[in-house]
Amino acid sequence: MGAVAALEIDASVGYRASVREWLASNFPRRWMPDQLDYTPPAFAEQVAWERSLYEAGFAGFTWPKEYGGQGQTLVEQLLANEELGRVGIPDSLNGIGKDMIGPVILAVGSEEQKRRYLPRILSMEDMWCQGFSEPEAGSDLASVRTRAVQDGNGWVIEGRKIWTSFAQHSDFCLVLARTGDPGQRHASLSMFIVAMDSPGISVRQIEQINGRANFCEVLFDNVKAPADAVLGGVNQGWGAAGRVLEIERAINRMYRASLFENELRHLVATCRDDARLAALLEAPIYRQRIGACYSDIEVLRRLVRRTVLSLTRGGALDSAGSLIKLHWSETHQRLVSLARDMLAHAARPLSATAARAVERFDELYLRSRAETIQAGASAVQLGIIAQRILRLPKA
Repeated sequence: MGAVAALEIDASVGYRASVREWLASNFPRRWMPDQLDYTPPAFAEQVAWERSLYEAGFAGFTWPKEYGGQGQTLVEQLLANEELGRVGIPDSLNGIGKDMIGPVILAVGSEEQKRRYLPRILSMEDMWCQGFSEPEAGSDLASVRTRAVQDGNGWVIEGRKIWTSFAQHSDFCLVLARTGDPGQRHASLSMFIVAMDSPGISVRQIEQINGRANFCEVLFDNVKAPADAVLGGVNQGWGAAGRVLEIERAINRMYRASLFENELRHLVATCRDDARLAALLEAPIYRQRIGACYSDIEVLRRLVRRTVLSLTRGGALDSAGSLIKLHWSETHQRLVSLARDMLAHAARPLSATAARAVERFDELYLRSRAETIQAGASAVQLGIIAQRILRLPKA
C-alpha cells in the first residue's frame, strides 16, 4: 500500500482518538488478555458490552441509518477495529450476524427483510449463526445435501449442518439448502432465514480441543419455513453464499492485525520479565522469528487497508479476500507456535506473568489449529489465488 493510501487511512486521527478514548473509559481492564487479573467476560456481560459498542456508534458502520446503521464508511470501521484489536477485544458473540449475514441481507434481501432483521442484529436483540458446512460438504459447499422442498406456500427443510458457531445461542440461522437438481450443483442452491426455535431443529454442541463448545451440529427434521424465508431468490443461493465467504475472508474481523500485535507485545513483555526468556530475545534464531512475525502482521494490516480503500473507491470484493484469509491464518499459527516455543524455556516455578502468558498462548495454539481450515482451507485459498489472481493454467 502506497504512502498516499496510508495517509488516506490515517487522516481521520480525530476519529481514531475518539475510539481510543471511549475504550479507555469503557472496556473492562480485567478483559484484557495480557493483564494478570484477566477474566473472560460471562455471556451476559459480553452481550451487554456488544450492545454498548453499538450504542456508542461502533457497530453497523456502513449500514444505512434507516436499518439501524451508522451511515459511515469502511474507513471508520477499519479505524475502530484497529483500536479494538489493540486492547485485545474478545471475538464477537454475534460477529456472524454483524459482519457476514447482515451485509448479505443488505445486498440481496427484500426491503421487508432488511427492516425486520438488520436493526435487531446490531442491537443484540437477535443472534445469528451460519448453516453452510455439512459432514461431507465443508470446503466443497456445492455438494451440500440439506434439502428444501416447497410445501404449499412455504418450504420444508431436511438435513444436517456442522461447525455452526454459536448455534446454541442463536435466534436465526442462514441455511444453505438444495432446492433443485443436485446434478446442477451451484445452480440449485438457495439460502433461507430460519428461526432457531422452529419445531424440528435440534442443536448438539461439539466440545473442541481447547475445551470450549461453541461449534455445533444442527439437525433439521421436517422444519417448516415460510415463503419469505428465502434470501436472494430461489436457486440463487450460490452467488449470495459466495458473497458471505468473500466477506468472511476479506473484511470480517478487521482487527486481526492489531490483535496479533497485542499478542506479540504480550510475548515480548513476558520475556523481558523473566531472565531465561530475556536471554532468548538476544538469540539470533528468536530475533529472526519475532521479526518475521512482526513483518507478517504488517503485511496483513496493509492487505486489509488496501482492500478497504479499494472498496471505498468503488472496487469489488473479489478473490483478493483469499490472499487475506490465507495470510492471517498462517501468520497466527506461526506467531502462537513461536510463543509456545519461547515460553517453554521460562524459569520454574512460573512467575505470575509467565503463567498468564502460557495460559493465553496455550489456548490460542489449540484454537489456531482450525484457522487454516475454517472460512476455507488453505489449499482452497491457494487454488483460488492460482486460478483467479495469478491466472495460472490448470494442471
